[in-house]
Order: sequence, then structure tokens, then C-alpha cells
Amino acid sequence: MTKLRKAFSNLMKKIQSGKFVLTGELEPVKTTDLSSVIAEAKSLRGYVTACNVTDNPSSYAAVASLVSAHVVQKEAGMETIYQIRCADRNRIALTSDLLGAAVLGIKNVLTLTGDHTLLGDMPNAKPVFDLDATLLTGMVRRMVDEGKDLNGNDIEGPRPQFNIGVAANPNADPIEPEILKVVRKVENGADFVQTQVCYDIDKTIEFLKMFRMFSVPVLVGIFPMRSYGVAAEFDKFVPGVKVPKELLDKFKQVKQQSISKAEKREKYDRINIKFFAPFIKELKKSGLCAGCHIMSVHYVEIIPKLLAEAKIKKAAQKISPLAVASSPSS
Repeated sequence: MTKLRKAFSNLMKKIQSGKFVLTGELEPVKTTDLSSVIAEAKSLRGYVTACNVTDNPSSYAAVASLVSAHVVQKEAGMETIYQIRCADRNRIALTSDLLGAAVLGIKNVLTLTGDHTLLGDMPNAKPVFDLDATLLTGMVRRMVDEGKDLNGNDIEGPRPQFNIGVAANPNADPIEPEILKVVRKVENGADFVQTQVCYDIDKTIEFLKMFRMFSVPVLVGIFPMRSYGVAAEFDKFVPGVKVPKELLDKFKQVKQQSISKAEKREKYDRINIKFFAPFIKELKKSGLCAGCHIMSVHYVEIIPKLLAEAKIKKAAQKISPLAVASSPSS
């Protein structure tokens, strides 16, 4: 059993209130223009409580997640979950970035080990992996609870105020080692869990039942796919997850039809809604999870339609006070 820790973020406050919580995902790319990311975040206000901001996913170099998370909070009024991974940074760099996040008013951190650099667009880059996600979780917890870094050195000024998220994969087979891995993260100070994409409701419920004794809120990951190409690429290249063949076949049938892009978009929407709306309903009905993490990157228009079908009420639109945090004094 874990103790109930202080909620610093709007996300954690809502989770602790017992409401069914939704989070979204933003994926900045290799760019110096964040206007499209800001626009996506604005369109999700009122539908999700916070959005993850990815950190070099699949080891493809992108604009810094720390900068992107701050800009989204400031410009879009959307609370963010700052993803930070160990693949690219040693403990000095991780500490430095986390202190920067505290200065910028970021309240949620998702700790990740990260994919090996060989998988990315700069495969000759030297991997770091000084820490893994479990050790990083413990490091962040020490910064928050004790005001110290990993080596016990004092942090000047107020302690960082982070709620700490970690990742889990309910699709792992066998599942027991994955449960033990997540338990270690929880023991090191995690406040909440976000899962990898899930398609099998029975397997997901089984995972949630096995994990509930630890009393840590879990947000189950789902991935509405905007096209057959996206679905096929995800199925082929993302380790540990497979798109159900029946679902993939439905996407393929739409792609092969001689119809307009608008008609294809409508059909893709319908496939996603028919599959994921009942999935969300079952998760909510189970009472075993805190909500859903909807990873519909660059496909945010599906979320209002999906939530309407799943009968999830739209949240009151409220701009986070974190959005104005732009200096050390704010």
C-alpha cells in the first residue's frame, strides 16, 4: 500500500478527487515552430486535464520537451506532463533539467528510461543510460521530499513540486516481471501510472486487478489511429504492442476503397469510435483505473467525438494557473 502524497498539479488533484480523468499527448518534432503543438493543446482544453509532452520518442531528435511543455502551459493554458528520459542524459543533466522544470512551473513529470539511440534518426549517437526510470523516479522523489539531489546535495530555494508519473505495459508476456518492475517504480516514489497502448480489454482488466493492491492510480493508454498507414506502422515498429488483426483489416479495407479523403476520414473515425468507446466504458465501469491516457497524436479531432459516444462529460474549461508561470518568481 502507498501513502497518499500531496497533489501539486491539477491532474493529481482531480485523480485524488475520484473523478475519471483523461490525459492527452502532444508530440513536438524536429522544429523551431511550436504553433501546431499549441493549437492541438488549445483544442483539447476542456476534454483532457493535462497533456504529456514527449521527449525524443523512439530516439528521434526533437525540440526539447522541457521547452515545449513550458510553452504549451504558457500559450495554450493546458497543464502538461513533462516526459524526461534517461537515454540521452546522465544524472547531472537530468537534475539540471528537473530544476529548470521547477523554475518554469511544471508540476507533472513522467520518468522514462527511453529507447536506445540505435532506433532513432542519429544511430551513431552515444547512449547514456546513467540511470533507468526506476532510479530516476527515486531521484525526483528525493528532490521533492527532501530538497536534495541524488548525491544528497542540498537544493537551494523551495523544493521542486512535482507529481511523478511512471510507465507500464499491460501487454507484457509474461506479465509478472512487468508488474514487479512497476512495483519498484512505485516503491521509489511514483504518484501515478500511465500505461502503454492497450487493445485487449480482458488483459487490461487482469493487469489492473493484479496491480490494485498497491493503491496507485493508473491511466490506461489508448491509441485512436487516424489512418491505415499509422496503424500498420505502429503494429510493425512499436515493441510490445500489436494492433488486433481484425481492427487492422478494417483500416486496410478503408484505404483500398476508391473514395475521397473526407469519406475515408469519416470511415476511420467510425472505426475508432466503435472500437474505443466501448473500451472506455468498460474501463470506467470496472472502477479499477483512474482514467485514460488518449494518445491520438495529430488526430485530436477524434477526442470530442469519442468521448461523446463513450458518454464522458466534457470538463469545465479552466485555464491552469500554471500557464502564467514564466519566471522564477511566478
